[in-house]
Amino acid sequence: MNRLNLTKGIAIAAALLGGGLGTLPAQAEFFEDSSASLSLRNLYFNRDFRHAAATQSKADEWAQGMRAEWHSGYTPGRLGLGVDAIGLLGIKLDSSPERSGTGILKRSTSDGRAMDEYGELGLTARLRLDGHVLRLGTLLPSLPLAMHNDTRLLPQTFRGAWLQSDPSAPLKLDLGRFDRINLRDSSNHERMTPVMGGARNVQLNAAGVDASAFDFVGLSWQASDQTKVSWHVGELEDIYRQHYLTLGHSWQLDNGHRLNLDLRHADSSDAGRSNIDNRMTSLGLSYQAGMHRFSTSYQHMEGDTGFAYINGTDPFLAHLVQIQDFANRDERSWQVRHDYSFADLGLPGLKLMNRYTHGHNIEHAGGRGKEWERNTDLVYVIQSGALKNLSLHWRNATYRSNYATDMDENRLIIGYTFNL
Repeated sequence: MNRLNLTKGIAIAAALLGGGLGTLPAQAEFFEDSSASLSLRNLYFNRDFRHAAATQSKADEWAQGMRAEWHSGYTPGRLGLGVDAIGLLGIKLDSSPERSGTGILKRSTSDGRAMDEYGELGLTARLRLDGHVLRLGTLLPSLPLAMHNDTRLLPQTFRGAWLQSDPSAPLKLDLGRFDRINLRDSSNHERMTPVMGGARNVQLNAAGVDASAFDFVGLSWQASDQTKVSWHVGELEDIYRQHYLTLGHSWQLDNGHRLNLDLRHADSSDAGRSNIDNRMTSLGLSYQAGMHRFSTSYQHMEGDTGFAYINGTDPFLAHLVQIQDFANRDERSWQVRHDYSFADLGLPGLKLMNRYTHGHNIEHAGGRGKEWERNTDLVYVIQSGALKNLSLHWRNATYRSNYATDMDENRLIIGYTFNL
């Protein structure tokens, strides 16, 4: 997006947030049930490549992100119309060509330099009928088949149509088609491609590596307050087809503690012009005891390729962590994790997470590989005063492998949301 279009987009978003739609014919519910917010995210990202053969010693950038959102209510009647608007703006604070590539800033295609600013304006129409909602336009889904990525400065978005059934019903339907994707460090809508990096062995034929559509349908059943089951199937046009099953169950124990089960299985196969062939199964257990939460999980990859998902999105995997996803060909991985809230010590809003993930049996060109990653997250949300809800977040990761580049990574994030 060039500077003129970006400035124009921000102006439109500001007009929406300021009630610029008030000149339209008034419908009380449409405006009175509306909401608006402005979220600020300041992000410093540093990744050291701990390998002598690495072509770049580190990726190190600092940026400011802004996310303005306006959500209307619905016009009255059985068939209601609503509108969503989102304005995104990323501003470079520090970068250089030898340190770029963190994924938080858009880069020039000519010289690889980070651009001073980039942004996007997204509009979405909502049609509601008896609780069922059809969205058309800019979308931020959180589906097992398509999880939008919001791990850097600005969120990644889709463009398309998405129908959701009444959320109050025990059985819920998702149905839709995405025709373009906007990556987290881009301002352009692009065709979609599968992830092909790492030791995945994903290959496509000469017909091309991208697709013009991703179609999906899914059912989610809330069997009880403790049990939820879901099934989704989707296809990245002519590239791969994926079935995804999930089961979640929780047990409330007599001492006030809680035990949770998370079971997932996905089957990915070629849909015409790829070699994708993968079965993923994972099992996770977590135990909540007061301010402590202890978790463990196992993730198993089987087939001729690694796990299939759309490039630029987050895969719905138990072992998607800060740097890696442990989803390579034939990889077996396990994880242990501990979460702690300091509320009992008189520090509400302060939370600490430590996690270790280990993967092995990875089939790659040089044989069998292994990898591990350790993560620490420390986050504090101010609970009162003039800075209430200001969040301070430090994310630290160490990644080591016997076949890929070792990395050390730190992210410092300051966030605040104004509800307007």
